[in-house]
Amino acid sequence: MTYGVLDTEEKPAPRAVPTADVTYEVTGDGTADISYVRHGGNHGSVTVQNVRLPWRATVPVPLGREPLVSVVLDAKGGAGTCAVAIRGRHVQSTLATGAYGRATCSGELPAPG
Repeated sequence: MTYGVLDTEEKPAPRAVPTADVTYEVTGDGTADISYVRHGGNHGSVTVQNVRLPWRATVPVPLGREPLVSVVLDAKGGAGTCAVAIRGRHVQSTLATGAYGRATCSGELPAPG
């Protein structure tokens, strides 16, 4: 009796996804919830809550994806600025103000070629 079939074919190794280094930065005082795009993980999206500002992360982002960081200030409000730099070059910054103020910053990466 045969219970299974052995698969002896070699499978090709998964291709590495080309990425670019993206730096996200959120400045200000107090705490905020921050969401950003990176390579891997939960469809490339990460959310961190109650982050003490200032905050900064440099992560790989797959080519063809939109690098994006969004910030939501806490109930105390104030002001916070998000910024995106791709391969060390600043591409956008935006200001959030007031209680639960929001800001989103993004950039553009070329499609993999």
